[in-house]
Amino acid sequence: MKKILVKGGKKLNGEVNISSAKNAVLPIIASSILCGDTCIIDNAPMLEDVFVISEVLKSINSNINIEDNKIIIDNSNLTNVEPDSDLVRKMRASFLIMGAMISRFGKFKISLPGGCNIGNRPIDLHLKGFSALGAEINFGHGYVEAHANKLVGNKIYLDFPSVGATENIMMAAVLAEGDTVLENAAEEPEIQDLANFLNSMGAKINGAGTDTIKITGVKELKGTQYKPIPDRIEAGTFMVAAAITRGKIKINGINEQHLKPIIAKLREIGVCMEKVDDGIIIDGNNDFKPIDIKTMPYPGFPTDMQPQMMSLLATINGTSVITETIFENRFMHIGEINRMGGNIKIDGRCAVIEGVDCLTGCEVKATDLRAGAALIIAGLAAGGYTTIGDIYHIDRGYVSIEEKFKKLGADIERIEVD
Repeated sequence: MKKILVKGGKKLNGEVNISSAKNAVLPIIASSILCGDTCIIDNAPMLEDVFVISEVLKSINSNINIEDNKIIIDNSNLTNVEPDSDLVRKMRASFLIMGAMISRFGKFKISLPGGCNIGNRPIDLHLKGFSALGAEINFGHGYVEAHANKLVGNKIYLDFPSVGATENIMMAAVLAEGDTVLENAAEEPEIQDLANFLNSMGAKINGAGTDTIKITGVKELKGTQYKPIPDRIEAGTFMVAAAITRGKIKINGINEQHLKPIIAKLREIGVCMEKVDDGIIIDGNNDFKPIDIKTMPYPGFPTDMQPQMMSLLATINGTSVITETIFENRFMHIGEINRMGGNIKIDGRCAVIEGVDCLTGCEVKATDLRAGAALIIAGLAAGGYTTIGDIYHIDRGYVSIEEKFKKLGADIERIEVD
């Protein structure tokens, strides 16, 4: 069993390069199903989730080669519309193949997926969109099936700006007959990146990145070569790590616009930042103050940065409050931070954080992907050694995270234990 061992107390210093965004790459891989040509994804992050969704596509006869951070996908021989159920249950993002499959083949059968246990994430909005386009949906024995003789564009309103539903409906609509207007759509940068990828294949999508997206159906899509956007959550994680260690680092390869809510909150805390070229310098050598945060759909503060910010706020004297509005179970890391000496109490969907002078290293477990990153961050600032278990969660979303921290001067390593 592998764990991550962190010895706290060292200020981070140096430069780090940000990988392409996991949450952009996964729907891009799924959307490659839409064409029978070859698609090439450059600078792809070598993550467990990327490998899993690649295996999902292989299970429907996709030919995928991964080499030197490049993914080459040939979907000319796809024949199977029922991906391997064990692979699908392994990762929730497997659901992103639904829109592409119903669009290209007019049908799919897929088992209910898995993923992090951070809260209820129903797929009713995805299926509502498919139904509006003309698909017939059926459930049974742990599977969902869809059939459509022809998809026809429609006006669709999402009751909640779901990222996954927005992506799936976009994929379903690109080959549908006529126009589709998707209202109350998610506005995340990853939505716009997927639209840019699809447009490079010949799709006609306008308005991605706003709450209203218009998709004009086309007859077919062609292969393309594409480089996804940088990972804003990975960038935010390193920004918080620099702050909690009172270090100074340069983060390369970011899009500052995608980080605006994170930057705003870190500045409110007292973190100094300077934009340079395609990067940003984070200087944590300052007096910090407690703040309140409320997670919201983009362009609000991202739920995927909530655990990391909680680790930082746990070390700042005074009372901070984090309100989680996206996932009802995304406070599981609180118990682990409290094991390290944190003073955090839960009141419904609010976490009340009383800052302490110092956290203390101990044995903790990553309860989900971002919680694992939060525990590494807490360990960097804690006294003594912190050992983090269940790190397979972390490997789902961060490329060689311990190596990147090590290059910044952190005392961190991956260890093998019985």
